[in-house]
Amino acid sequence: MNRKIAKPAWLRVIAAVILGGIIGGILFLVAALIIGTINDMVGMTIPINLRIDENVWSSLLLIIFIGFSIAGLWWKVETTPPSETEVPESEASEN
Repeated sequence: MNRKIAKPAWLRVIAAVILGGIIGGILFLVAALIIGTINDMVGMTIPINLRIDENVWSSLLLIIFIGFSIAGLWWKVETTPPSETEVPESEASEN
């Protein structure tokens, strides 16, 4: 049961970081859209919008989404063993 998991390849880690950044950005856009819709319907003044250059709360929300997405995908890469390619028997017998 205590099987040692191989260290992930650097390419998998880089892919997890890039994909985490993209997913975090998309999650931020969806969250800002939902908060903006609720804000317009109810007439509240929730300070979350897509203007991250002027709004500290939006920037913080974007950083949180990207950070958690990268951390989640990095954890998935660390805990999932790399896939092993199956060698056909004809090639295995030749070696």
